[in-house]
Amino acid sequence: MTAVRHNTVEIQGQRVFYREAGDPAKPALVLLHGFPSSSAMFRNLLPSLAEDCHLIAPDHIGFGQSAMPALDEFEYTFDKLTEITLELLDTLGLDRFALYIQDYGAPIGLRIASRQPERVTAIITQSGNAYLEGFTPFWDVLFAHASDRVTHEPAVRELLTAEATKWQYTHGVPADRLALVSPDTWTLDQHYLDRPGNKEIQLELFYDYKNNLDGYPAVQKYFAEHRPPVLITWGEHDEIFGAEGARAYLRDLPDAELHLLDAGHFALETHGAEIAAPIRDFLARTLG
Repeated sequence: MTAVRHNTVEIQGQRVFYREAGDPAKPALVLLHGFPSSSAMFRNLLPSLAEDCHLIAPDHIGFGQSAMPALDEFEYTFDKLTEITLELLDTLGLDRFALYIQDYGAPIGLRIASRQPERVTAIITQSGNAYLEGFTPFWDVLFAHASDRVTHEPAVRELLTAEATKWQYTHGVPADRLALVSPDTWTLDQHYLDRPGNKEIQLELFYDYKNNLDGYPAVQKYFAEHRPPVLITWGEHDEIFGAEGARAYLRDLPDAELHLLDAGHFALETHGAEIAAPIRDFLARTLG
C-alpha cells in the first residue's frame, strides 16, 4: 500500500490543502472532487493508482481542509476556483497532467482543458457533466434559484441538510452494495457544510453554476478539435447527473471509452475496484 501525503500550500493568500501520492517522476493525474465532498472522496483510489502515477487531489476553496474565506473576502465562482486550481498546478510544477473530474470538478477541469489543451494528456470523467443531456429533475430547483434566489432559497437550502447529503451517497446504490458505503462519508461532508458561513458559500456556488452551461459549446469544440483520450466511468443510476450525460460525450469523442456502472453519484464508494482497473489500463495505454 503506497502512502498518501497530506500537504498545504498558500495560493493567492488562501490555504489550499491537497493529497499527494506516487512518484513525481511519473505521469501526473489531477483529481478534482465534487459537491459536497472533498479530496477525501479519493482516499481509497489514490493508493491503488500510486504505482503508476503522480497523483494530486486538492480541496477546492470552501471545501474540506482548504481555506473557507467569507463571501466578502473571496469570489465564489467556478471561474475563480479554476484560477486557484491552475495556480496550484503551476506552483507544484505540473506542466502536463491528466484530469479526473467529478461533479463540481468537471466545470473546473474542463475550463482548464479547453483553455490550455496543450497541458492535458487525458480526461477521466465520473459524473462530470459537459452536456445538457446530463441534467436530471434534481436541477430544476437549482436553475429556478439561479433566476430567483429569494423565492427558491428555502428549497435549495434543503439540499444542504444531513438527509440530502446522505441521499447523495445512497441513491442508485444496489441493495447488495449499500453496506459498502461508509457513514463516515456523509458525516464528514455534513461537518464541513455545517461550519458557520459555509451554507452561504454553497448557495453562492449553486447560483453561479448556471454560468458553466455557457461554456459547454467551447468545451465540446475542444473535444471535437483536440480529441483528448477520455475514459467515462459513470453511475448509471445517478439521479444528479444522469447516464445520458455520459453517453453524450460520444457525440464529440467517438473513441471515448464508456463504462456505465450499477451505481449512483459517488460510484467510487461502491465500485472502487471496477473504476480503478480500467483507469490503470487506460492511463497505461494513453500515457505510456
